[in-house]
Amino acid sequence: MGLSDNDVQKQLRHMMAFIEQEANEKAEEIDAKAEEEFNIEKGRLVQQQRAKIMEYYEKKEKQVELQRKIQSSNMLNQARLRILKAQEDHVKNVLDEARSRLFHLSNDTNRYGSILQGLISQALFQLLESKVVLRCRQKDIGAVEVALPHSLKLLNESWGQDTKVTIDRENFLNPDIAGGVEVFARDGKIKVVSTLESRLELISQQMIPEIRNYLFGRNPNRKFLE
Repeated sequence: MGLSDNDVQKQLRHMMAFIEQEANEKAEEIDAKAEEEFNIEKGRLVQQQRAKIMEYYEKKEKQVELQRKIQSSNMLNQARLRILKAQEDHVKNVLDEARSRLFHLSNDTNRYGSILQGLISQALFQLLESKVVLRCRQKDIGAVEVALPHSLKLLNESWGQDTKVTIDRENFLNPDIAGGVEVFARDGKIKVVSTLESRLELISQQMIPEIRNYLFGRNPNRKFLE
């Protein structure tokens, strides 16, 4: 017995409803899977970008910290250099004051005569030559003539040989120096500087560490002392 048109239509409607339901379920499944994959990918991208942002700011933070340390180190070094410069200037002022006092000393006839004798003796003992030429300031010619015999006596008694000293009366030391002599031997090939400035320079080089300690105190970071 064949199906009637109504039965055919009914079966078609059932089939269409079934197909539609299957399609809707499949669509929902696809949507659900797509949303899940979207959320996973979104989470991955968010985490990736978050990691990049964290890495960026960590790098920036390290750069800022490094710049801060460099700036702090530079400022500290600049401060130390300023302190050292101030100390150097102060020590220089002390030595300049000492030099200025040398001029007052050389104007004291009694004291300068004794000092000049010592400077001449030191120069002669350094040379130990039989013939020397002595040069001084023009204004000190008289004082040298007075001091020289005693210096020669001390030299000869100690060395056991005679030394002839010729006072240079044509070439003189710079009148701006505080005083003292220069002594030459062997046609000027050997020279000994025995001026007040040279003695101050020698003493200052030896005593600068002590001057620093006296003016500024000992450096707590210094392990070794001269």
